[in-house]
Amino acid sequence: MKESPQSKKLDEMLRSSKLAAGGFMGHDSRSVYEIIDNDLAIISESGYTKEQVAARMHEITNKAIELLGNWEEIDEKLLARVDEAKGSLVCPWPHSGRYAKRVTYVKSIETDETIQWSDLNIHFIEEHGFFEGKGAYFRIEPKELIKIIF
Repeated sequence: MKESPQSKKLDEMLRSSKLAAGGFMGHDSRSVYEIIDNDLAIISESGYTKEQVAARMHEITNKAIELLGNWEEIDEKLLARVDEAKGSLVCPWPHSGRYAKRVTYVKSIETDETIQWSDLNIHFIEEHGFFEGKGAYFRIEPKELIKIIF
């Protein structure tokens, strides 16, 4: 399938480091839409939608914000901590949207497994189905995310 000019431009923007150190694609050679299709298939196989995943991420982040910088018990399975910096991040898709420079760290009480995400990651997943490319600093593996947060 031939890539449209808009798709090529988006791919270039996601690979550049103008918006984020190292870009959003890491060393992944797949197109942004191949990455999205693959990750959404994994989410679907797990019995969830991207909206359900993003809603749970929002829930965890919002609860952890209450004790900014300190660990908060989310439920009997999870602890979470939020760190925040000044400024905001812009979504590279062609729409308006700025997201706080906030990182949520989540830890499974039972297994000690951890995962992290930014507010921009939540937006990427909820609106675009994008978990970032392999090797990107904030890449989230869908299976790992679901295993920890649900």
